[in-house]
Amino acid sequence: MKHFFLALFLLTTFSSVAQKGYLPTDKAVTVPTPYDYSQNKKYKGQKYSSFYLTMRDGNKIAVEVYLPRGLEDGEKIPAIMHQTRYWRSYAARWPFSMFMGNMFGVLEKFKDILISQGYALVNVDARGSGASYGFRPYPWHEDETKDGYEIADWIIKQPWSNGMIGSAGASYSGTTGEFLLTTNHPAVKAVVNMYSLFDVYEDNAFPGGLHNVWFTSIWGHANSQLDNNEIPTKNKVARMAIKGVRPVQGKKRKKMLQEAIASHANNRNVNDGALKVTFRDDNVMPDMGEDFSVDVFSPHTYLNEENNSGAAVYSYTGWSDGSYQHAAIKRFLSLSNPNNKLIIGPWEHGGSFNTSPFNPGPAGFDHMAEILKFFDYHLKGIQNSLAYEPRVHYFTLGEEKWKSANEWPPKRSEYQKIFFRENKQMRWSEPLTMELPDHYIVDTLTGTGSFTRYESVAGQLRQAVTYPDRNERDKLLLVYDGDEPLAQDIEVTGHPIANLYISADAEDLQLIVYLEDVAPDGHVTYVTEGMLRAVHRKINNEEATYDGAVPYRTFEKEDAMPLIPGEIAELVFDFLPISYQFKEGHTIRLSIAGHDKDHFRNIYKDFDTLPTITLYHDKEHPSSVDLPIFE
Repeated sequence: MKHFFLALFLLTTFSSVAQKGYLPTDKAVTVPTPYDYSQNKKYKGQKYSSFYLTMRDGNKIAVEVYLPRGLEDGEKIPAIMHQTRYWRSYAARWPFSMFMGNMFGVLEKFKDILISQGYALVNVDARGSGASYGFRPYPWHEDETKDGYEIADWIIKQPWSNGMIGSAGASYSGTTGEFLLTTNHPAVKAVVNMYSLFDVYEDNAFPGGLHNVWFTSIWGHANSQLDNNEIPTKNKVARMAIKGVRPVQGKKRKKMLQEAIASHANNRNVNDGALKVTFRDDNVMPDMGEDFSVDVFSPHTYLNEENNSGAAVYSYTGWSDGSYQHAAIKRFLSLSNPNNKLIIGPWEHGGSFNTSPFNPGPAGFDHMAEILKFFDYHLKGIQNSLAYEPRVHYFTLGEEKWKSANEWPPKRSEYQKIFFRENKQMRWSEPLTMELPDHYIVDTLTGTGSFTRYESVAGQLRQAVTYPDRNERDKLLLVYDGDEPLAQDIEVTGHPIANLYISADAEDLQLIVYLEDVAPDGHVTYVTEGMLRAVHRKINNEEATYDGAVPYRTFEKEDAMPLIPGEIAELVFDFLPISYQFKEGHTIRLSIAGHDKDHFRNIYKDFDTLPTITLYHDKEHPSSVDLPIFE
C-alpha cells in the first residue's frame, strides 16, 4: 500500500525531477497553448485558518481557508473549493513539521501558486472522513453533496468573496466537484474534474462487467484506515513523519478530533458492497435494509442536474489513467455546455509521469498553467487563449505529438476492419468460407502484472514504464498477428470495437482482448484493451443514459444473456480509447485472454472445469476488430 493515499490526494504531482538528458515529449509548445500565469502574480504569502462549519443537521465539517496575504479592505477574489475524503491536510511530527507544510507533497506548490494568483482555497474534509464528524454509508453520499452547497453558501458570504466559485479535484475529489455541479449552486462557475470517474459501475469497479476486485479491496481497506486516523502505508519514513489528519484550530482541537474519528466507526467498506454485485442494479447494501444500486452515487445518474448548472467543466485525464479517459470522454460528450473542455495526455492517474512507451519519464506538461488558464478565464474574466482554442486536446503516443479538435472522436477517424484469420493471423481482407475455428482453454494464471493502468488509479504506479513484459505474458494467450508488416505509419485514434463470434462450454466467461504493437525486433508494446463478461453481452442503445461513443449496454439483470453452451454467440464490445501511431514495418497484434488474475475477480471458481473458448473466423462468422484509423 506504499504511497497509496499520498498519490491519490488532489493534484498529486505538478512537476517531477527530470533525469539527466531526458526531454519530456508531453510538454506543450503550441498545443495546448502555453499559458504564462507568472504575469498575474499579485500576492506574496498567505493567511491560514481552520474551523468547523455546522451543517443543517448539526454535523460538524472541518474546513480550512487559505487567503492571499495583503488583501486590501473591500478587495474581492474568487475561491477554489476542494472536498476530499483523503484528509484535507496532515499533522506532521516534529521535526518534519518544520519543512513539510500543511498539505501533501507537491500540493503545497499548487496551493502557493493559486493563492499568489489571487484565489482563495477552501479545503474540506468530506463528511465522515478526516477531521469531519459523521457517518459514510457509501461514497459521495447525498449529505456530502448537500454539505458542498452549504459550504459554497458560506464562501460567498465572506467579505473577501467576489461571489465566484470554482472546484478543482483529482480522483475522489474530482467526483466530489462533479456532484457539487448537481446542486446547481449559482456561484459555482467552473469545475476541473481531474482523473475521475463518471459511471461508478463501468469506469472502475466493473469495466465490461468484470469486477476489478484488486482495486475495490485495497481502496476500501485504505479508506477504513484513513477514517480511523491511520496512515495506509507501511513506508517507515511516512509513518515516522505523519501522525494523522490535521485537527482544526482551537482549544478543544484534540478532543474534537477524537470525537470526529469515533463518529467514523461504522463507515461502510466499499468492497463489501462490490462483492455483492454482478449487475448494475444489484442491491449494494442489503444488510442495512436499503435497496439501491451503485447508480445512487454515480455522477452519470444526475446528468440533467449537471447540465442545468451552467458551469464550465474541464475533463482532464491520461491514457494510462485506468479507464478514466473513457469516463472523461463520456462526461465531455454528455454535458451540453459549449465551454466544456477535454484533455487526454500521456499520463497516469495524477499526471506525475509521461507513460508513453516511446519516451517514459517525468511529465513535462505544466498542469498548473492549464488549470489556471481555465479558472482565470471563467472566474476572473481574463481573455486568454481559452477563447479560441479547440475544445479537445489529445496526445498521440508513438508520434509523440499533441493534437486538437472540436469534437471526440476527431472527424477524420474512420473505422476499418481487421479480421481474425486462419493460422493465427490478422488481415484486412475478409475470411474464407472454410476457415477452421481456434480453441483456447481459459487460463486463470494469466495476468497483466503490477505495472498497469489499474495500479495507476490506486496510486501504486510509481514509475513511468507500464506493461514491460508483454512478450512473456502473450505466451499464455490466444495470439493473432498481422500477416505482414505495415507498409506505412497508421494512427489509431478513438475507440476500437471488437466483433467476436465465439462459443464456449459454459454459460459465462470473461473475455479480454489486448491491442498490441510488435516491433521488427519482436518487442511487444501494449496499446490498449477491451473486456466483456459474456452474460452482459446484450447491446441496448435505446436505453443509453449517456453518450460514450461506443455500443451501450445496461449491465442490468433484465438484459442478462447467459451463453448457451456449444452455441455461437456474437460479442461486440469496445476497447478503452487511445491515440497511438503504429510505425511502418511494425505489426498489429491482438491477444485474447479469459482472465486477468492480477486485477479481476475469478468467476470460474465454482465451475467444474475451466471453459474452452472457440473463436470463429469464417465467412459466416467474420470475427474482427474495427480500428478507428485517423486519415
